[in-house]
Parts: sequence; structure tokens; C-alpha cells
Amino acid sequence: MASAWGAVIAALLACANAAPQEVCADLWTSSSVVALGSNVTATCSVRDRCSLSVGGAVHIEWHLDGRPLPESDAVATHEGKTSTVSIAAFNETRALLTCCVRASPCQAVAGAVLTAGYPPEPPQNLSCETRLSSPSTLSCRWAPGRRDPHLATRYTLHTHTWDEDESHCYEPPAGIHLVSIPRSHFFLFVVMKIWVEASNALGEASSAPLALDPIQAAKLEPPELQRVLVEPGRLGCLLLHWAPAPQQTWVPTRGLELEARLRTPESPHWSQQPIPQTRVRVTRPVPVCRLLHGSEYQVQLRVRYKQSPWSSWSRSRAGFTLETAPTGRLDSWMKVSKKNPLNVDLFWKPSKQFRANGRNVSYVVLPRSPAGGLGAGRAPAPLCSTTGLSCSFQLPRRSRSVMLLAVNSAGRSSPTQVPVLQNKARNATWHLAVLPQNDSSLLVRWDTSTDPGLSGFVVEWRPLLDPDPRLFRFELAGQNQTSTSISGRFEPFRPYEVSLYPRFKDGIGLPQTVQAYSRQKAPSTVPTIRIKETWHSHMELTWDEVPVEQRNGIVRRYTVFYWDDPEHVHAVVAEDGRRRVVLRSLTTLLLYKAFMMVSTDGGSLNGTAVTFKTEPVDATVVVLVLIYSGVAVSLMVIICFLTCFGRHKRFKVFWCPMIPDPANSSVKSWTSDSLPDLPAVCDVPEPGTVHLSHLSLLEPHQKPLRGPDSDQGSTSDLGESICGSPQTTPGSSPGTFNAAESVSYATVVFSGPYASQPHAYLRSDSTQPLLEAESPCEERGYQNMPPGGDHMTLQHFVFDQCHDAEGEEEEEEEEEEEENNNKTPWDDFPLLRALVITDGQN
Repeated sequence: MASAWGAVIAALLACANAAPQEVCADLWTSSSVVALGSNVTATCSVRDRCSLSVGGAVHIEWHLDGRPLPESDAVATHEGKTSTVSIAAFNETRALLTCCVRASPCQAVAGAVLTAGYPPEPPQNLSCETRLSSPSTLSCRWAPGRRDPHLATRYTLHTHTWDEDESHCYEPPAGIHLVSIPRSHFFLFVVMKIWVEASNALGEASSAPLALDPIQAAKLEPPELQRVLVEPGRLGCLLLHWAPAPQQTWVPTRGLELEARLRTPESPHWSQQPIPQTRVRVTRPVPVCRLLHGSEYQVQLRVRYKQSPWSSWSRSRAGFTLETAPTGRLDSWMKVSKKNPLNVDLFWKPSKQFRANGRNVSYVVLPRSPAGGLGAGRAPAPLCSTTGLSCSFQLPRRSRSVMLLAVNSAGRSSPTQVPVLQNKARNATWHLAVLPQNDSSLLVRWDTSTDPGLSGFVVEWRPLLDPDPRLFRFELAGQNQTSTSISGRFEPFRPYEVSLYPRFKDGIGLPQTVQAYSRQKAPSTVPTIRIKETWHSHMELTWDEVPVEQRNGIVRRYTVFYWDDPEHVHAVVAEDGRRRVVLRSLTTLLLYKAFMMVSTDGGSLNGTAVTFKTEPVDATVVVLVLIYSGVAVSLMVIICFLTCFGRHKRFKVFWCPMIPDPANSSVKSWTSDSLPDLPAVCDVPEPGTVHLSHLSLLEPHQKPLRGPDSDQGSTSDLGESICGSPQTTPGSSPGTFNAAESVSYATVVFSGPYASQPHAYLRSDSTQPLLEAESPCEERGYQNMPPGGDHMTLQHFVFDQCHDAEGEEEEEEEEEEEENNNKTPWDDFPLLRALVITDGQN
């Protein structure tokens, strides 16, 4: 390093001097290596023969790494050709100090490299390890001091054997703090002294000496664990038969130490504290006690000699302790169906206090005896017996609980009573949430109510894709708990169904159920988009649900991206998890592209893009819209017309004339009690039936009626009366009925058969209008009711009026027509033949 800096200085001076071969000055320093923070003094003397000093005194300047030093630190002597500088508190690890003669520019004439650092600290943590296998060596390593000396430091390892009075030293390469001593330089079972020295330009330091026997630093090979046996007569104890490695049988057993570690097959971790074994002998097995009864254990051993490093662990061996009857209780969970007899699914698991105490443990479910126990007599038939942790059976009638027992070859446990709780339509939980903690545990949280009958909760979970009841797991929680951690083998990206049941004192409440994942990722597939319906301006898209086995998480949303221009992409999200969206504000007859993105909590996946085109405007749709609009407008006009004109009576009668209804006339209600005192009619003995033979209209200004059997001399022209219409008021239009005027009716009344009884005419006033304003005058049919014993017979024959007020010629034509009508053959009308109606003028 010094030669390198010398070459640098020579190059700088050669470049700076006017005469490259000329040496103009000499430079001396108090020390080239100094401690950091100490003072440095340097002197520069310019020679007389230097070309830069010709002509008298020169001005000398000092520079440190190219930076000029203050002139106050320099003192000039000897007529200005010598200068001394003092640097206080030098705090740089390496710097270049130069002196130069002021010229134009300043010329460097001499220089020196200054180095600063710290003395070495004593090496730390010296340790050695002997390797007994070939090639056998003693390796020692150490750590330098905590403080960096900033100087080149040399480390030397020294060894000295007192018995042999032999010393050796070893110097590793720079930067290496490890030395391997060959087998020829040390002796086993002989104590030797080992230490390390560190030295640099500022001083030396040594580590604390280490005295050791190389055999005590030897890491032995793992021992052989030959077999693991049970110790007779001792519960919870195993005997470990072992032997040292074959290549190390020469190592004396006195001074050997063993350690054992164990674990059960269900546990993934070994015991945290190994079991030490001192004063071991190769010929004697090592006992290990305080183990669980009837349990299987995996065992490993390791060995060392006195304070030497521990060897690696040996291969595992399995052993079983002595069995005893199971102890402790079982945690149970019963699900009852609503059938008769009741079907029961019973699940259980060992509690923290339960000990199987045996290898082959089975479980038995027994019905509870009426006395409340298993009974002292003959044991009842078991409801089920299994080596698993669940079973299904039919519950006997009137059973309120069952007994659960664990059985092994040494006996059976105390029975665990499991009450039969019916399902209740009650709920005490909500807001159930499952949060993943890691691949082997989930955190379940819920909110609860303060129900006085609440006794606890049951958290149940199972793989959603595998309904095997043997995979059901459950965890019991207290009534004041609002969360619990469930553990097991949860496969990532696979769905699990978690249910929370509230337990009451008298039953099981309604569950809350959610899906959960220990870890989520993007779905494995995206469903295909289908076009359900298309319009000219919008389109409805739908798709199938992602299969459960390909979701890889809880699907949070479906997003559809669509565009007609790649620079303007629109997105629509399906609402509330629905599998449909409607794309709106589309342009008619334009080509669109779309794809769907399915998102879970672990990522998103995009589907394949599809192309679709909107439909043109359909003429049929336009026609239907116009028709519906026209119908709606028409209905509104009609409703308005009826509303406006229905309130005015004259318009109402004009548009909706009243049709007379004889059935509602008061004539129909006439009986013999309401008739006037006519001898020909009222002499009929009671009870009798009044027979009505004819109903006609009498004009108020016409002559009296006349009939063949009447004593009166003349009658009015009934044909004209019947064929006439009701009187109209002056100024009223034809066909308009005046409801204020009354209409006269005449009726021929007889009390017996028409042929044998005299008859008379009766008159009545009624406001019920007759049929009117019908043209042309035509005959109306009549109806002849068959005579009966206890009812009235009404024979009705009506002719419409044919009267025109425009001219007398039309009246004459009508009179001729009436005369022709009067010539109707009466043989066809036997009832009318009894009445001969003639005109008053004839």
C-alpha cells in the first residue's frame, strides 16, 4: 500500500515540476501513521539548486488532499526556503499532504501520505472444535474487536502444550478469522493453551487464553438408538437401548452425556426441553419417564463428551407406554332431526382433560337407564360403537340423553352424559364473519344478544366440496364469547362451510352459516357471456355462476367492460351479486366488444371478449307504440266526454234515451185488492186470480173505451192509441221523452177464463215511458202465457206509433196502413178476437 502511494506522489510531482528530473524540496513528518484525533507536524525545505528558488526567498504553501491549509499554521525559517506546518486533531484515516512553491500556478515540490486509525482490540469469542473423522483437525475461530481500527491488522493464533512443552503459531490470510490446526500439532486427552494476538502500526492486543482438551472440543457422531421398549411395572416410562457410533467406540463412556426428545405422532413439534441423561453406560438402557399412559412416542438421542458440542440427533424410534383405562371427559355435539323416531348425528372429540391411555381406543354410545345411569344389571345394547369421532343412530322414544364412553384394552372411561336438545326457532347471533389467520387456523367472530336462556355456542365447519360426516369438526364456546379460533388442516383456495349454533338450556337455535377460505386467489375460470335480449339502444347480458371448485375464493363482484372505441371503455358492475347486467345508451347498428372480470378477495380474472351488434329500430314496435298511444288518447277523450256531458240531463237523455221497462211498471203489482169496485170483476170469490188480458195506452183527450161486452156506447180508437207515441211537449224534438208528464194505461180485467167471464177496462197513470220513436211502424210479438191455477195471465200486444208531423199525406198513408193492419185475420189471435176495437167514426 505504501509503494502504491509513493508512485502516486511521484506522478503528481513529476507532472507539477517544471523540470521533471529535478528534486526541489525535502519533506519530513512527525509520523506517517497517527492515531485519529492526534496532532501532526510536517517540515518542507526547498533546495538551493532548485530552479524555482533562484533569485532569493520563495513562498511555500501547504495543501491537504488538494485543500490549502491556513497560513497561520505554517512557520517560515532560513530565509524563506523552509516551512513547518502543524495540523491539530487530524481526523481523516488517510490524506495526502503536499508543499508547493507559489508561482503561476503554484508548483508542488514535495509530499507525504498521512494515515490515522486505532490500536487493535483484543479478539473475542475464541472457540475450537475437534473433527475426529478423517482428516482429523482442530479448528479455532474468533471475532475481531467491535471497533474498526482503520489500519491493517494482523492476527496470529498461538498454541502451547504444557506436557510436551511445544508451541506453534498460525497466521491466517488477511480478513480470515479461522485457523485449522493439523492432527500432528495437538494431542487428544492433553490440555493445551490457545490464544490469539492482533497487531497493527499503533499497537498489539491478545485474547483471553483458552485451555481445553481437544477431545472435549470434539463433535461426536450421532449415537444409534437400537430399540424403545416399555418398562415393566412402571406406568408412563420407556427404556431406550442405544450404542455410540461404530467409528467412535474408543471414546470412554465415562464423561458421556445423552439427551432425548420425544413427540406423539399427532404433534408436528418435538418436545421443547430435551430430557438429559447423565452417568450413562453403554451396556444399560436409558429410562425416560413421566409420559402419558398407553401413548405412542417418537424418540431421538444425541451425545457429547463432557463439554463438547452436541452431536446431531439420531434416527427416530417409536415406543408405547403401558395402557390404562381412559380418563377425562369428551366434548360432544349432537344434531337432532325432526322425525319420529328421532335421527341423531353425534360428534365428539377429546377435551383438554381427556387421556386415551391406550393405542386402540373405541367409543360406545349407550342409552341412559331410567335410574339415570348405566345400570347395575345387564348392560343395555349400545346405540353405536366406532373407532371414529362420530356416529348416527335412532334415538329411543322418551330418551332425554345418552351416555358416551371411551374404551381400550385396559378398561373404559367414566360416562359422559349428552343431553338431547331439540331444535328451536330462536336466534341469538348475527353478523357472523370468518377471517383467515394462516393455513392452519381461522378466526370466527359474531355478535350476540343477552338472551337469559343462552348457555353457549357451537362452531361447526366442514369442507364444502366433501360432505363426508367424518370430516365435520366443531368447537365449543362459552355464552360470553364473541370469537374463537378454529384450527385444522385447511387447504388453501378450497371452500369451507362454517356454521354457528346458539345453545339454549332447552334446545338448539337457528344457525348462521358462511363460506370461508384460509387463502384466496383469482378464480380459475370466467363464465361465458350470453346475450339474453337486445334492443336498439340497450342490451341485457347474462351468464352462469362460477363452479364452486373453480372459484378459489368468495366472488365479490362481476364487472362487464364494453366498448365500440378502444379509447372509450365503459364498465358496469352486477348489482348485489346478480348474474345479469343491462348495457344502456348504445348506438343502433354499431359493433361492440365486451368481456367480463370476476373478482375475489385474492385477485381477479378476465374472460374472453365477445362481439355483438345492436338491433335496428323495429317497425312493428313503432306501430304498436302508436296504437297504444292512440287507444290511450281515445280513452282519455271518452272519459272526459262522459264526465263533462254526463252531468247535464238534456244531453244525457239525448245521447242515452231511457228505454221503458214494463216489468218495472206498477201494473205488474196490481192484485184484486187494489182494483176498483166493478161488479163484473169484484164478484169473483176469494181466493181468486186476476187475469189481465190486454195492456194498451190511452190518450187523455180520446174517447172512452168500447168493447163487445161493455155497456158503454163508444170507445176510442185503441189501434191509434196503441200505435201512437206519448205526447211531446211543444218545442221538443221527436223521440225526446218528457219525464214530467204521466202516461195513461188501460187494462182489461177478468177473473176467469177469457171466454166465459165479463171484463172491464181500468185506467192507471204511470211515469214509466213506453217504447218510442221507432220507425218504421212494425209489429211486436206478443206472448201468451199458459193459464195457471194461482197466477195471473197477462197477454200483451203492442203496436208502435207511426206518426209524422210533417204532412197530412203521410198521416193518410199511415191511416190506410193501420186499416190494412186491422184486417189481420183474427183467427190467428184467439185472445184478441174477444176484443173488437173499432174507430169512433165508424
